[in-house]
Amino acid sequence: MTSNKTKYIRNFCIIAHIDHGKSTLADRLLEFTGTVDKRLMQEQLLDDLALERERGITIKARAVTMAYKRNGIQYELNLIDTPGHVDFHYEVSRSLACCEGALLLADAFQGVEAQTVANAYAAIEADLKILPVINKIDLAYQRADEVAMEMHQTVGVDIDEIIRVSAKTGVNIEELLDAVIDRVPPPDGDADAPLQAMVFDSHYDEFRGAITYVRLMSGRIAKGQKIRFVRTGRTHEVIELGQFRPKQVACATLEAGQVGYLICNIKSLDQVHIGDTVTTASGVQGAALEGYKAPKRMVYCGLYPSDGQDFTELRDALSKLSINDPSFEFTPESSEALGFGFRCGFLGLLHMEIVQQRLEGEADIDLVQTAPNVTYEILTRNGELLEIHRPQDVPEAGDIEEFRQPIVRVNIIVPEEFIGAVMKLCNERRGIQKNTEYLSATRMMLTYELPLAEVIYDMHDKLKGMSRGYATLDYELIGYQPADLVRVDMLVNGNKVDALSIICNRADADRRGRSIVKKLKEEIDRHMFEVAVQAAIGTRVIARETVKALRKNVTAKCYGGDISRKRKLWDKQKAGKKRMKSIGSVDIPQRAFMAILDTGNDE
Repeated sequence: MTSNKTKYIRNFCIIAHIDHGKSTLADRLLEFTGTVDKRLMQEQLLDDLALERERGITIKARAVTMAYKRNGIQYELNLIDTPGHVDFHYEVSRSLACCEGALLLADAFQGVEAQTVANAYAAIEADLKILPVINKIDLAYQRADEVAMEMHQTVGVDIDEIIRVSAKTGVNIEELLDAVIDRVPPPDGDADAPLQAMVFDSHYDEFRGAITYVRLMSGRIAKGQKIRFVRTGRTHEVIELGQFRPKQVACATLEAGQVGYLICNIKSLDQVHIGDTVTTASGVQGAALEGYKAPKRMVYCGLYPSDGQDFTELRDALSKLSINDPSFEFTPESSEALGFGFRCGFLGLLHMEIVQQRLEGEADIDLVQTAPNVTYEILTRNGELLEIHRPQDVPEAGDIEEFRQPIVRVNIIVPEEFIGAVMKLCNERRGIQKNTEYLSATRMMLTYELPLAEVIYDMHDKLKGMSRGYATLDYELIGYQPADLVRVDMLVNGNKVDALSIICNRADADRRGRSIVKKLKEEIDRHMFEVAVQAAIGTRVIARETVKALRKNVTAKCYGGDISRKRKLWDKQKAGKKRMKSIGSVDIPQRAFMAILDTGNDE
């Protein structure tokens, strides 16, 4: 049911591949509707994390309310700006649940990319009205007509419905806003029904506590009202509520269909769960909304403070970060080589890099990071199913019935001339080809099933390198499959360094082992004694390199004379090195932990 007020509300988001101009288009919409004064306008206004501005990408979804007058009628447009990178697909899925429409953006030169297709299907699944938009029509080398054909073929949009805009120069922005009003349906929801509001994000303000972002599905909230969070069962009083325009602007009430924020004097962010439902504390209460599917962490790595004293600071910083970013998780762990630290789970490698940079930048903690690995499943001989987040947890080979690895369906969009090189790369990484589809006369979409471990480390870089930057990749997990996998341990001076262990296919183990020990030999500094670096599967050593000792010239002061005196000094030096070797510890630099990511394919 659509009430009188909700028929003038439109909730929509912008979805696109990374770098197709989402944030710039959001800037133009804010400017055109007069939400932000031209004097205060800056590029990528909604990307307010320092890291977002530095990298030029969107990491967190942002909400903003715009007022737009057309034919004397005031409309309320709620825009949610979303990230484009495959790692942040979870942020996109949360935004889609709060909208009725989506602007599907494609670059007028680059055309439909892998993430464009993935996001379009996600929006169709969420039953959103899709408005196809081609951006960057101001480019001298744009090919908007071909891109329109590609959008029609891949996503099935009507070519006549495509709106062509330039977010940079502001061409056709008014036409786009009119299309949002005419084509995006107003939200369903009755302001007089029991209160149901979806919590889709939150952040912490040190002066005001937790600020909860909500989309009202039905009912209304007023200042001073008592509300209840369904999942936690906690009751709070609303001290302030309002909307983002784009700064927080307080208002007296929020009604069904609107997007805004609540401040309830909540001292800790862990009391606010994303996907929770807000309802009234008394009287008729709204039923719990479906919420969100829990994000699946696919990449794990260890984070350790380089100075052991910073352990509690690191724990506090991780707690703060995981509350704002529910797709990231951490648990304490200890390593013989690195001391006390945390095992952290991420959605992908970019997500991991972003979290590490935010920790170092915002919390000022110097980190040692172990090489990332994916989650495996092991079925033991006694029928137990184990989830393996780190190589150290792999049981002895005799206890393993079945070793399973995560498999992903990968869509690669690539110009025709690079197709052979891309197929060779996928085949080298144990890919199984599933489909080949022409998007246009010159561009193709390849679908492969690949082990996730082969995709996340350097496949994206290799793909970009061999296609001169034109190929794009998107992947989704389809399940676990049995494989012939082994744990390869690294020994430095006979001691197993748990943080350097890897899991790989048995057929690749010898090559990977040789490649890693060579890399470690280069990275480990020379000591006063010889350092042996070995790779082993169980008790069988498969590769060895030796870091030569630094030699001091002990006979420098012996001018001529009897050789026996020199021999005496050399023997004394040898005995000293032997003693030092038995008690000497080897320093392993941070670079060495990342050296093991090399797959050894370059040899």
